[in-house]
Amino acid sequence: MNNMKYDFDKIIDRRGMDSAAIDGIGKKLWGVSPEIARPGFSEIPMWVADMNFETSPSVTRALEKRIRHPLYGYFLPSDEYYDSIIHWQSIQHGYKDLTPEVIGYENGVHGCIMTCLNTLTEPGDAVLLHSPAYLGFLSDLKSTGREAVLSPLRKDENGVWRMDYEDMEKKLKDYHVRLVILCSPHNPSGRVWERWELEKALAIFRDNDCTVISDEIWSDIVFEGYKHIPTSMISEDSKNRTVSLYAPSKTFNLAGLIGSYHIIFNPLLREKIRRHGERTQYNEMNVLSMHALIGAYEDEGREWLGELLTVLNRNCQYAVNYINDNFEGCSVSMPEATYMLFMDCSGFLKERNMTLDDFLKAGWDIGVKYQDGRAFAWQDAVRINTALPESLLKEALERLSKYVFS
Repeated sequence: MNNMKYDFDKIIDRRGMDSAAIDGIGKKLWGVSPEIARPGFSEIPMWVADMNFETSPSVTRALEKRIRHPLYGYFLPSDEYYDSIIHWQSIQHGYKDLTPEVIGYENGVHGCIMTCLNTLTEPGDAVLLHSPAYLGFLSDLKSTGREAVLSPLRKDENGVWRMDYEDMEKKLKDYHVRLVILCSPHNPSGRVWERWELEKALAIFRDNDCTVISDEIWSDIVFEGYKHIPTSMISEDSKNRTVSLYAPSKTFNLAGLIGSYHIIFNPLLREKIRRHGERTQYNEMNVLSMHALIGAYEDEGREWLGELLTVLNRNCQYAVNYINDNFEGCSVSMPEATYMLFMDCSGFLKERNMTLDDFLKAGWDIGVKYQDGRAFAWQDAVRINTALPESLLKEALERLSKYVFS
């Protein structure tokens, strides 16, 4: 796209640069990493949910400015840090009543989820979430001895993933659930929940006295025609029962710096979460992650994000059309948010008498590193990352067409 200010076509060699997406191949990272390709095939990373694009120059500039000051001792979060979050969230998502008091640093979304699990539930308690479910949520529940109660999303007649409200309510009551993890926008389906969907879900959570952890880390990666609505902004009740989680990491490719934050309006809920973080000493901000966020949330970061969304929308649309037109027995829906596709392979596997393991290996052997959908509590599916230069995306799809689907 020649009229763009930023370069999203550059192919960057990530080998040996601490990249989980490349250097983690063949190492069983998180228990789900793909195997190494056969000789003669380069690796195309399409599994880990990070991007193969340079971040916004405003981020690099902010980091360079701070690094030039050669002291990295104990520090305090600056007013600029909180002001940046308030300004960004107000403009991007229409937040109201944001103050520094309701914002708190988190050592990653998972850190806050673990805090919520340890302070709001007991081992053996049930927690509701939708499936396909982000694999990290499932891991968090397992490691703390909580029971994952899955409410499957259902595709409607138009192929849109929807919540099953009857199933949700029944399981909340049957399992005496008091804590819900809501992924909004949803990973891996790519849904952006509409206001009526969230209102209906939150009414059920209210009637069953559930606290809601709302993971909104994908909220900036939303395509034109859709609008992310913060869970805590649905109603006064939702405002008081929700722990909302955000980070610039997905938006600006900053996962390696670690730097999430919560928004909690309910003072008692906020006190519980913060006290646990203080007691465990896990929740210490890195000074560079603070400055990375400040740089990301500058006006140039918003400009860069606008171009990024154009690229991601184009990539997703190309991949969806290519898969549905060329991969017989496979289907995928155009996501409304995120840069991940969740491809159903059931028809292809049945026709070829293949297992999903066979299919995964066939792609991995030729360097196409898509991800095992079973890690998301779903059968016969793979998750595909489209956040890479268009030339690599096309090469990956053409390899699959030639070596797997031919």
